[in-house]
Amino acid sequence: MDSDNDNAFLNTLSADALFELALTTNDNDQAWNAISRLHTIATDDVFTKAVHLCHSQNALERSLGVNVIAQIGLPQHTYQEPTVQLLLQLIETEDSPIVLESIGMALGHRNDERAVEPLLPFQQHPDPSVRYSVAFGLLGQTNPRAIACLIALSADPDTDIRDWATFGLAQQIDTDTPAIREAFIARLHDPGGNTAGEAMVGLARRKDARVIAPLMQLLQAGDAGSLLFEAAATLGDPVLLPILEQIRTHWEGDHDWQYRTLIEAIDACTPNAVE
Repeated sequence: MDSDNDNAFLNTLSADALFELALTTNDNDQAWNAISRLHTIATDDVFTKAVHLCHSQNALERSLGVNVIAQIGLPQHTYQEPTVQLLLQLIETEDSPIVLESIGMALGHRNDERAVEPLLPFQQHPDPSVRYSVAFGLLGQTNPRAIACLIALSADPDTDIRDWATFGLAQQIDTDTPAIREAFIARLHDPGGNTAGEAMVGLARRKDARVIAPLMQLLQAGDAGSLLFEAAATLGDPVLLPILEQIRTHWEGDHDWQYRTLIEAIDACTPNAVE
């Protein structure tokens, strides 16, 4: 079933049927589509049923309950306070990795500073999905302990965790400390995912000139990713202009959002004309 047909099918289902489908389907995408549909229904009945599932003896049911309350009614923050209170209660006794992952992600969606301290003990959890959810749960938090945790996670053995933690430090907060900058320096040559690009954006946002040499090296090597263009645009240093112009001259892709980011970088690095 393609996405459009799946969505049309889900729109015909009752809330109870959506809960049942999310629990029983073997198609992960369909399960999440059902959960997303429950988020938009956002009635007291849906919230009450999800809360009931959060207290189930079955880990899959608890995970589903948490996944539903995580974003129900957002972005209007419907049920914000009871949801946060319940999540903070659940994390105190939960030991299932699949449920802990859901709780961490849910706390991130709810963006409440009270999540910081309860999440910190899971920074070194053996399951990478749990550590990933800790990074997500701490996004946007400027508490020094949250920042220290993200710095540690930016060096995690798991590629996705390093990427997400570095993104959180680079773009989700404006805090600027030597420790944050050194965390970015440590990731400038990271081999996985977008982590190096995120580190460059983080340094560029803090106007740290140490980003220029590795940024130019990657651009000259033909690594024309949007994060590198974003870093160049944020830095706005004319020394980057020749290589950016060269990339534009030889651009073979579509003139899409990535190309537009390149043009923004060129404009930002172009010195103002002398009057």
